[in-house]
Amino acid sequence: MKLTRRTLLAAASAASLLALPLVAEAQNLPRNMRMVIGSKSTGGDTYQNSAIVADALSEKLGINIKVDAVGATEAFKALARDSRGTTIMIFHDQSYLANLYGVTGYDDPFENYTVGPTVAINPGNAYLVPADSPYQSMEDILAAAEAGTRVRVAIQPGGVSEIGFSALKNAAKLRAPGSEENIVPVNTGSQSDKNQAMWDDLADVINGSIQANEQFTQLPADDAKAMRFVWITARPETLEQAPEAGMGGTSRADMLAHASPQTSVTLDGEKDFTFDKEFFLLFNKEMDPEIAAAIDTALGEIFAEGQIQERQKAAFFIPNYLSAEEARAHLQEKRDAYEKVISEISGGS
Repeated sequence: MKLTRRTLLAAASAASLLALPLVAEAQNLPRNMRMVIGSKSTGGDTYQNSAIVADALSEKLGINIKVDAVGATEAFKALARDSRGTTIMIFHDQSYLANLYGVTGYDDPFENYTVGPTVAINPGNAYLVPADSPYQSMEDILAAAEAGTRVRVAIQPGGVSEIGFSALKNAAKLRAPGSEENIVPVNTGSQSDKNQAMWDDLADVINGSIQANEQFTQLPADDAKAMRFVWITARPETLEQAPEAGMGGTSRADMLAHASPQTSVTLDGEKDFTFDKEFFLLFNKEMDPEIAAAIDTALGEIFAEGQIQERQKAAFFIPNYLSAEEARAHLQEKRDAYEKVISEISGGS
C-alpha cells in the first residue's frame, strides 16, 4: 500500500489517541510534586529506591518530582496536610509495623491514608553474630535459649528491625514455652549503633542488612569487627530473583543458605517466618483519586517497559510492582500476619 501524506497523518492521529488516557490523566497532576520519605538519610535504601521511582515517574508524566528525606514523623505530617496532590510519600513496612508496636507518631496507614502501589523489595534484612560466636546457626540460638542461656539481640525498636526479633521470640516460645524470656532486646538506634553494640560485647546477635553488613562478613575471622550471617528473613522466592553473584563476596547461593527453608525460624510450628521489606506509595486520603490513578497507571506502564527493573537490580532491589488495589490487599494480609506474631509475644519484649 502506498503511504500518502494523509495515511501518515491518520496513523499519527491514531497513535496520539492511544496515548490520550495517560496524557489526560497527567494534565490533572501538579507540575511540581514533593515525594516525602520515611527516612532522614539521603544515602539509605529508602532514598535510593525513591529516587529511582521519582525519576521514572517524572519522565513518564512530564512533571517535576523531588524526593525529600524528612523522616517518618514529618513525612506523615506533610502528607496529612496536603490534600491537593502536591505531596506523595514512599515508605516501607515500617509504616504499619510501627503502628502495631505502638510507636508514637505512627497512625494506621490503611485507615488514615490511601495505600498505593508497591514498587520494590529490599531483600537484605538480616541477623548476624560475631565471627567468633559459638552460635553457628539459628538452631544454636534457639537451643541456647531453651537451655537457659540469655541471648542479647540488638535492634532498633518499633518496626522492620524488631519484627524478626519478635518472630525469634515467637519461635522460641513455640519450641519451649518460657524460653522466649531468654531472647532479650538491646534497644539501639541506627545500624552503626547496632554494630557497635556487638563490638562492645553488649549484644550476641544484631539486626543488620546485606547491604550494610556484608563488608564485615568478608573480614578475616580474627578481626575484631568480623561478623557472620545467621539469618536472612527474605522469602527464598525473593532472593532467587537477586543477581547470581549476590553482593560483595556473598553469592545468591550463600544468601539462600541463610534463608527459609535452609535456615528455619518457625512461624506457627509448620510454616517458616519470612519478611520482605517492601516499598510502596502512600497518598492523602482526600487527594483527587484521578491523581492517584494517573500515578498508578504510569507506574504500570513504566514497569511494563522494563528499564526501571535494571536500575533497581543494579542497586540490589528486587522489582515488585503491584497495582494499588493489589498492593492494598497484599499489604493488609501481611500486616495481619505480623500482628498475630506481635500479639503472641506482647509483654515479652
